[in-house]
Amino acid sequence: MKILIDEQLPTKLKYRFADTEFDVYIVRDMGWSGKKNGELLQLMSENNFEVLLTNDKNLYYQQKIEIYSLFILNINTKTNRYDNILLVLNSIKSKLAEIKSHLEDKQGGKYYIIDV
Repeated sequence: MKILIDEQLPTKLKYRFADTEFDVYIVRDMGWSGKKNGELLQLMSENNFEVLLTNDKNLYYQQKIEIYSLFILNINTKTNRYDNILLVLNSIKSKLAEIKSHLEDKQGGKYYIIDV
């Protein structure tokens, strides 16, 4: 499963997935820094990404997620600091495993929230 970590999240979060079967990239890896949400989702779709890991709380209201075959996983933490995100890392990995099972059914356009 190909995952993109949004640019407002800490880049070192990528390395917390080294022990998984997920292919994890950050926006900067792809050269997509500064892209607006709609353009970012389009680029993800064109480059076979399946999940966007973000904490952009407005994304759900600003974009029509259902037109993409992508999953959006919003980490609803108080801040985007690395230490705060680590507190929900197991929940993130668990939700990603659940999303992976939906990929087999070709279901996309879903939005999930990890609450703290």
